[in-house]
This record gives sequence, C-alpha cells and structure tokens, in this order.
Amino acid sequence: MRKRVGPGDILRAERARAAHADTPAPATPAPERQVAFRLGLSAESRAAAYLIAKGYRIMARRWRSPAGEIDIIARRGNTIAFVEVKARETTDHAAEAISEMQQQRIATAASVWIGASPAFANFDMRFDAVLVAPGRIPVHIPGAFELDPSWD
Repeated sequence: MRKRVGPGDILRAERARAAHADTPAPATPAPERQVAFRLGLSAESRAAAYLIAKGYRIMARRWRSPAGEIDIIARRGNTIAFVEVKARETTDHAAEAISEMQQQRIATAASVWIGASPAFANFDMRFDAVLVAPGRIPVHIPGAFELDPSWD
C-alpha cells in the first residue's frame, strides 16, 4: 500500500530543505590531494606489513592528537617505536622529506600518546622511519632521529 502525500508533507519537506540551504556543502579535495592521500595510505599499509614481518606489533595507525599525527605506533619487546612513513620516488628523496619541524611534531604527539598510555611509560621509546618507494622493499630506519633533550 502506497502512502499518500498531502500538501502538509510537501510544505514540511520544503521547510527542511530551506533550513539547510545556508549550510555549505563539504568541499571535495582536489584530485591531486586525493591521489596523495591514497598513496599515503598505501605506503602506510606497506610499512605496517613490513614491520609486522620484522616482528613488530602494530599498536596504532594514523594516531591523532591536537599536537599532530603519528603514522604508526609499533611495539617489539620492551620498545615502542613511533614511526614516520614517507613515500617518494626514491628512498633518498623519502629520507630527505622528514623535516625538523615534523620530527618535533612527532615527538610532541608521542609525548601525548605516552601520557594517554601510562602502561607503556617505562618502555624504551624510539623514533623510526620507514621509507617507501615504488617497486622497492620498504627501508626501516630504527632511531631515524633522536629525542629532543627536553622531551623526557
């Protein structure tokens, strides 16, 4: 049985549409940003699989805080690795892409993560990088950068 639509139903629908007319539609990212996003997700997946093969347990991926984002948080034994993943045409270009500003952002976000995860406060902490290039096995660099002395 079909429901009959009356004038009141049409009026309510028009009012609802008008109420949302001022709300802008969400912006669609530019196509190149969409490609970059997908490339980043693919690189992070490859990096996570590589770390798992090396005996790491992935605790978090794309962990976000107000201080910044950590691509991968991994654990092996008594060590927590905060991993930055970089994908470029070559692993050399990927290594060069980790700026000092990014290192500081990652260290600050790691500090927030440790504060939110007190069970791991006594673990060894390290900042690693995984460099990803097309057609190559990812390159894992343990201790890719050092802690800021004021971080502890």
